[in-house]
Amino acid sequence: MKLKIIHNPRCSKSRQAKNLLEERNISFETILYLSEYLPKTEIRRIVNNFSDSPILLVRIKEKLFKDLKIKKEMLNDKKYIIELLSKYPKLIERPLLLLENKTIIGRPPENFLEFI
Repeated sequence: MKLKIIHNPRCSKSRQAKNLLEERNISFETILYLSEYLPKTEIRRIVNNFSDSPILLVRIKEKLFKDLKIKKEMLNDKKYIIELLSKYPKLIERPLLLLENKTIIGRPPENFLEFI
């Protein structure tokens, strides 16, 4: 499987992570998740392949999160997170690196290097 990066060009951490991969000549596909449709099956794969607490995949400091009045307890439920991120992709943490069976958050961007 080709590596994929879930990327927001307006995010400095996302740009740093992308540059880190490019500087090392690592081949990857860029997914601009705010302008490209991210299928629910892909979001499910992202969540299910994440080895840490699923709450970390959600941008809880985002204004939209606060506006939705989501209870943080709900974020322990993977199914709820999949539905939430499918409906509101703006809440997806970034950058994310997707490997065949692993999802890695690039905060800090150097996290990506541990798995490549």
